Amino acid sequence: MSLSLGDFENNAKIAIQHFWQNRLDAVSKQKKSGKLDQGERAGVTGGKNMDGFVQLICDVITSNGLPVESIQLRKRVLTLPGFFRPTKSWDLLVIHEGHLIVAVEFKSQVGPSFGNNFNNRAEEAIGTALDLNTAFREGAFGDQPKPFVGWMMLLEDCEKSRRPVTDRSPHFPTFSEFNGASYAERYHQLCKKLMQEDLYDAAAFMLTARANVDDGCYCEIDAMTGLKTFVSQLAGRVAAETT
Repeated sequence: MSLSLGDFENNAKIAIQHFWQNRLDAVSKQKKSGKLDQGERAGVTGGKNMDGFVQLICDVITSNGLPVESIQLRKRVLTLPGFFRPTKSWDLLVIHEGHLIVAVEFKSQVGPSFGNNFNNRAEEAIGTALDLNTAFREGAFGDQPKPFVGWMMLLEDCEKSRRPVTDRSPHFPTFSEFNGASYAERYHQLCKKLMQEDLYDAAAFMLTARANVDDGCYCEIDAMTGLKTFVSQLAGRVAAETT
């Protein structure tokens, strides 16, 4: 059975347009209500900005043989047992014939503040994967193959996210790949290392500017952390379940 990636490139552009338009709509709605959140929060509290990417992943899953009924998207059915904590709620799960096939988290970040948010995102991504992988090792999901675990990150492409950043480490030097690295490069390194350390099977990182609300364009730093690699790995795991 050949793998199907669907029309993921065009679907990604649609997802980018949805991301920015949803933020704009949320801000406009709050302005009309007279209850505008501070800073960028107005664009976050209006809805699920990454829903376009959720749909893209759903299309890849169904295109490779699993029924749409196996895809879990409702909040009440997105909880998995953890090892270091009782439970963790995911953004998308695939449960087929009682087996956990796929678990994916979708994240995004828009300026102007990148520093603390990057650290929070990194700590969350690492902890979430470690918790699930350890729970799997300890038999939390029964006797089954390891599920596909994915992490997807969308970052605003702007001068501040591309600007070199200086860190202070008074006792020991930081790893060279972080020296003067922008927040965009830091996310890229994070995704690479999440995969290299087998915390995630695939980690995709994309950049998009606010102006891309019209054309849905985005860019990637390399193929390793690109969307095609992500959907290819996902398609392979799903197809293996149906052959």
